[in-house]
Amino acid sequence: MEFKHKSVLLEETIEGLDIKPDGIYVDGTLGGAGHAGEVCRKLSAKGRFIGIDQDQDAIIAASERLAPYKQATIIRSNYCYMVQELAARGIYKVDGILLDLGVSSYQLDNEERGFTYRVDAPLDMRMDQRQSLTARDIVNEYSEMELFHIIRDYGEEKELYRIIRDYGEDKFAKNIAKHIVAARQVKPITTTGELTEIIRESIPMKMQVKSGHPAKRTFQAIRIELNRELDVLRDSLDGMIDILDDGGRLCIITFHSLEDRIVKTIFRKNENPCTCPSDFPVCVCGKKSKGKVITRKPILPGETEMEDNPRSKSAKLRIFERVL
Repeated sequence: MEFKHKSVLLEETIEGLDIKPDGIYVDGTLGGAGHAGEVCRKLSAKGRFIGIDQDQDAIIAASERLAPYKQATIIRSNYCYMVQELAARGIYKVDGILLDLGVSSYQLDNEERGFTYRVDAPLDMRMDQRQSLTARDIVNEYSEMELFHIIRDYGEEKELYRIIRDYGEDKFAKNIAKHIVAARQVKPITTTGELTEIIRESIPMKMQVKSGHPAKRTFQAIRIELNRELDVLRDSLDGMIDILDDGGRLCIITFHSLEDRIVKTIFRKNENPCTCPSDFPVCVCGKKSKGKVITRKPILPGETEMEDNPRSKSAKLRIFERVL
């Protein structure tokens, strides 16, 4: 299957990066290199581009697309290792970083990857197929309470029941978990179709009519847990901001409120890290601002883009600029 993925908020992101022809730019979620191709086109022969992705199919597709650009280096890795990967190549400061989060159109449309509830396929959902844990393992091995909290719970602590509280934000989470556990006692749940049918049976029909596809929230929850998506994002942003050169920008596209909340919070903390009480006349904590938030409100796709690419409807772009 050909790797196809429409780049969301493409023009807005390229503008937000404020590309310098001789600069160094990093795409931590390379995908099919839609954004990357536009970045490379704006670079001079002295410029440099580094693309990172953990999906082998994305690496293959991006390598073909970026072959004409000698400035491009492609790395198979998770963006949480960006700082280390760059340092290994002698790069300690960059002029811009891009993250286009979530699951790609290719991953959703490729039935074999098991991301979608719209077709019956093996339960997989791995963004990096080198890892051994799959969605099938989570569905068949997590306890009922673990499943309940994957579908419903998320918080700041690392304990499982808090880590996953908001991943699905489904008010029928407890009933879904009970049905999953009951079904797997009869036989292992091995396909997306089997899981989808179990979820359907867990939610009243009148709610299914009102709330869209009944499996959407649970599939999102399992995918996020499996790929540690929110942990990776939360643990990586400070390091990315630290390696930005003066005036360098970090552009992040999110697709649901959980991601966007993390980005918004960390951007604000880096802009104003002061922990002094509000009634102190001057700052005494010594924590210095690392830059400024360019987007007080997120940039959203326009009507034309949403019509051309319905998957862009939930996209939000936020931008942070480093100030040394």
